[in-house]
Amino acid sequence: MTFSVSVIIPVFNAYRFIEKAIQSALLQSEVVEVIIVNDGSTDNSLTIIEGLQKSDQRIKIFHHKDGENKGRSASRNLGIKKATGNYIAFLDADDFFLENRFQNDKILFESKSYCDGVYNAIGAEFYREATLTEKEELSLFTVREKINPKDLFKVLIEGEAGHFSIDGLTIKRSVFDVVGYFNELLEVSEDTELLWRMALKCNLETGVIDKPLAMRGVHSENVFDNEELYKSNRIKMYRSLAIWSSKNSIPLDKKDRILHMNYINNDFTEKGIKLQEWTNLVLI
Repeated sequence: MTFSVSVIIPVFNAYRFIEKAIQSALLQSEVVEVIIVNDGSTDNSLTIIEGLQKSDQRIKIFHHKDGENKGRSASRNLGIKKATGNYIAFLDADDFFLENRFQNDKILFESKSYCDGVYNAIGAEFYREATLTEKEELSLFTVREKINPKDLFKVLIEGEAGHFSIDGLTIKRSVFDVVGYFNELLEVSEDTELLWRMALKCNLETGVIDKPLAMRGVHSENVFDNEELYKSNRIKMYRSLAIWSSKNSIPLDKKDRILHMNYINNDFTEKGIKLQEWTNLVLI
């Protein structure tokens, strides 16, 4: 299979960062197209993108019907459906790739025929003042050791050896036929939920984890700083994962881990969800 990568970038009012993101993708020799999904931007993001498109036809621009703002999940899903490369990579509009982002991925895919995806470390680029603790915590977002694909789900859901970011993931396009798309009902954590589905059904290999291959933009508008939003979406994420698992022949022990982690991370009484309801759902 030819190693041709489609990079998908959802964009909503990212005029300060979008040129850097796009250029970082175009610099990668393996990238055959950069799919921009303009998610109803009201700033001059689109003008910047169209200007860049004039000098590189690998840039492809798509919009939701009637120019709607539909969120990251719907935008990424549209990008996946429009992609023509054999492999998919994602990049947020305020992030960027570093040099040789896909070099090691290509080697792994070519040497391991069973490999469905490769995940790598990312770092952080600060556009605001940051504490020393923040800089230390975000300097290298990664798993801390090479993980057997069969063990990856358990490691991720329990946080035993760290986590990885969607910016560091390269995946076969065919994987989405197996695991489905991003859950458009989740405002946040939609990437985590999809990565866990991939870990349950696919063979994901550890890539470069001792240095970043992409950089997350850290600024005053980052959604990942909204702790309340993530907390309120957490139960939705576990519920979504449980429903999906019940329909996709996931082994009982892994369904049980979903139930256990949801139970210790959420207050069922407060949410009005009975534990028995969860048990019946997950253990189908």
